[in-house]
Amino acid sequence: MFFEGAKIKKFSLLEQAEKAFKKRGGVYIRPEMKNFYLTTAIDYANGAPHLGHAYEKVLSDVIVRHKRMSGLPAHFLTGLDEHGQKVQQSAKNAGVEPIAFCDEQAEKFLSLCRLLDVSNDDYIRTSQPRHIKVVQQILQQLYDKGEIYKAEYKGFYSARQEQFLQEKDKVDGKWPEIFGEVTEISESNYFFKLKAYQPWLIEYLETHPDFIYPRFRAKQVAEFLKEPLNDLCISRPKERLSWGIELPFDKNYVTYVWFDALVNYISAVGFGTEDFGKNWPADFHVIGKDILVPPHSVYWPIMLKAAGIELPKSLLVHGWWMSSGQKMSKSLGNIVNPLDLVDRFGSDAFRYFLMREMNVGQDSDFSVDLFVTRYTSDLGNDLGNLLSRLLNMTHRYCGGIVPQARAEDNFEKDLKSLAAETAAAVLSHYDGMQFHIGLEKNFNFIRAVNRYAEQRAPWKLAKSSSEEDRLALETTLANMAEALRLGAVLLLPIMPKIGAKILTLLGAEVPKVYDGALAWGDSLAGVKVGQQEILFPRPAPQE
Repeated sequence: MFFEGAKIKKFSLLEQAEKAFKKRGGVYIRPEMKNFYLTTAIDYANGAPHLGHAYEKVLSDVIVRHKRMSGLPAHFLTGLDEHGQKVQQSAKNAGVEPIAFCDEQAEKFLSLCRLLDVSNDDYIRTSQPRHIKVVQQILQQLYDKGEIYKAEYKGFYSARQEQFLQEKDKVDGKWPEIFGEVTEISESNYFFKLKAYQPWLIEYLETHPDFIYPRFRAKQVAEFLKEPLNDLCISRPKERLSWGIELPFDKNYVTYVWFDALVNYISAVGFGTEDFGKNWPADFHVIGKDILVPPHSVYWPIMLKAAGIELPKSLLVHGWWMSSGQKMSKSLGNIVNPLDLVDRFGSDAFRYFLMREMNVGQDSDFSVDLFVTRYTSDLGNDLGNLLSRLLNMTHRYCGGIVPQARAEDNFEKDLKSLAAETAAAVLSHYDGMQFHIGLEKNFNFIRAVNRYAEQRAPWKLAKSSSEEDRLALETTLANMAEALRLGAVLLLPIMPKIGAKILTLLGAEVPKVYDGALAWGDSLAGVKVGQQEILFPRPAPQE
C-alpha cells in the first residue's frame, strides 16, 4: 500500500509485494499515526569501526530507504555507547578525560556513517543529558516499585566483558577467552529482579514467534532460558568505576553499562513526552548475533516489561562476516577496514557487495577477490556497460535525445513483461529482508536488457537507410532507456548515489517513492541524456 494524504492508493506492480508483506503479518501504518522506527545496536566507544559495524549500518539504511520509498515515514536511530570500565581505562591510557576520548571515537563512527551514505535521522550518545535523564528516571521508577534491591555479592568478575560470572559460565572448567582476565571480588551492589520475569519472557517468546528474526535465532534464547536466571547486578561502585550514569537513589554508584545502553532506544525518541508514541515501539531493532543473548533478548525485554513499556516489534539479528570460514578478529589479523574499500571502489559498490553477498541472518564469507569480481562483473560489465553503450548510441544516432518507441515485436513485449515481473519480485524480496535475492533479480533484468540490445543490434540498424530499421533503432534505444530507468529505481535503496546518477544521466527524475516510478512508460521520450560516463572505473592496483 502507498499513501496519498490519508487515502490508501494501490498500483498493480506492487500487488505481489503487498500480499507477501501482509502474509508475514505486515501492516502498513498511516503516516499520521506512527513512523516506521528502526534502531541499531549502538557501537561501543572502546573499539574502532570495522566491517561488522559497516554492514549493520548499511543493512539498516537499506531497510529504511526501502520503507521510505514504499511510502512510509521513517525514523532511523543509531549511536554510541560511551560508558564503562574499558572506556575509562582507555581514556586513562591516552591521558585524556573519558568524554574527550568519546568525542574522538564518536567522530570516527559518524564519519563511517557519512562515508557510507547512511541516512540516520538521529545519532544518540549515552553521555548526552537527554539520555542520562531517562536512564535515571527509569532506575528511580524501578527502585520505587521494589524491582531493585541492594545486596552483598561475592563471586567472579570479567573486566573485559564488564560482567559478573558464575561457575556455569566456565567451559571444561576454564573461563572462555572472551572473558579475558577473571578476578574474584566481594562488594555491595544493587540488583534488578530479573529472574522474577523469566516465566513471562518464556511465554512471550512462545506467543510472539516474529519477535526474533530469523526465527532460528530464537532457539538460542530458548536454550539460554532453560537455566534459571539470576538477578542482574545493575550498579558499580564509584571507587571502581566513575565513568557512568550515577544512580539517582545512591550517589556512591554508577549504572551498569548494559542497563544504561539499552535505554537509548527510548531516550532518543522522547520517552515520557507526548512525542514518544510517534516512533515507539521500534519496528525493527538491528543487532549482531553476538549480542542477542542475553542483553537484547533477555535483559532488555524484561527491563521494558518491568517499567511498563511496550516491547519492540522485532529483533533483526544478522550474522558475521567471515574470512575463510573464520570470524574476523584482531588476533587472526583478518580484520577488514571498510574505509580502505570505499576509498578504492566507492561507497555504492561497497554497499552493493554487502547486500548482495549476505543473506540476512546468516554468516557470509568475505574476500577482496570476491569483492573485485562482483565489482568488475555485475557493476562494471553489466550495469556500467549498459549505461555507457546506451548514452553513446543515443548521442551518435539520435543527437543525444531519447527517441519515441514506435514499434513493438516479441522482443519488446518480453522485455516489458520481464520489467513488471522484476519490479514486483524485487520489492517482495526487499520486504522479506531478502535483499541478496532482490538484487539478483534486478541484475538478471539488467543482463536481459543487455541481451535485448544484442538481439536488436542498434549499431547495425543505424547503418540501414530503411524507415523500418530506423523505427526499430529508435524503439530499441527508447526501450533500453526505460528499462534501465526502472532498474535504477530499484537500486536506489542499496546504491543511492549510483541509482540517482543513472537516472540523472537518463534525464529522469529521481523519485522519492516507488509509486508511479515503476510503471513502464514513455516519460523519457524527447529528453536529452548526459554524456557518456564510466560509472565503475577499474580500481588502481594496491601498492
